[in-house]
Formats: sequence, structure tokens, C-alpha cells
Amino acid sequence: MKEVEKCMLNECPILWIRLICCLWISFSGYSYAADTVKGSEIYGMYCASCHGFAGSSVMPNVPSFDQGEGLFQSDLALLNSIADGKNGMPSYQGILSDSDILDVIAYLRTLN
Repeated sequence: MKEVEKCMLNECPILWIRLICCLWISFSGYSYAADTVKGSEIYGMYCASCHGFAGSSVMPNVPSFDQGEGLFQSDLALLNSIADGKNGMPSYQGILSDSDILDVIAYLRTLN
């Protein structure tokens, strides 16, 4: 939620749209079941070159997901980090949809 604290509604509309969508899904009775198989495929294409195919980092200062590093956050916080990029990680906004990113997050949570 640090992003929310840093910005006003007119400065971060994408963050607010994601937050509203997550709240809407939470309270609408509609549920989204993340697809860990699809998440694994996406992870292999976009993430494994730095984070390793089994989640064991192959680069310095990159979280090892098999050790749980970087995963002690909400799905929304992880979604924002992946979509917006963080440190040396590029932004995947416009490359992966939010549902694709949620699939990857579900897969990451199976690694430790």
C-alpha cells in the first residue's frame, strides 16, 4: 500500500483501477481461480532467466522464490511490483495481463 500513500487518485489511476477491480471481485461473488500451470509457463518465458526455473535465483540480489524471498506480501502488492517493475526487474505492464500475473503469483506460492 506504499504506492497508495505516495500518490493521489489523479497521479496513479492504474493503481486505483487495480484496487477497485480487486475489491469488486472480492465482493461480487465472482471468484478468480488462478491457473498455476499457466503461471508456470509464463514464469518460464519471462521470469526464469533471472529467478531460475525452480525459483532459485541465478543472479545476485534477485529473490529466490524457492526460499520464500519476496513472497511475504499480498497478491495485490506482488501484482503491482511485477506490473510496474522493481529495482532491476522490468515492467510487465502491457506485456502480461493482471490475470496472467496472478497466475504467476499463484505458481510462485507453490515453490516454497
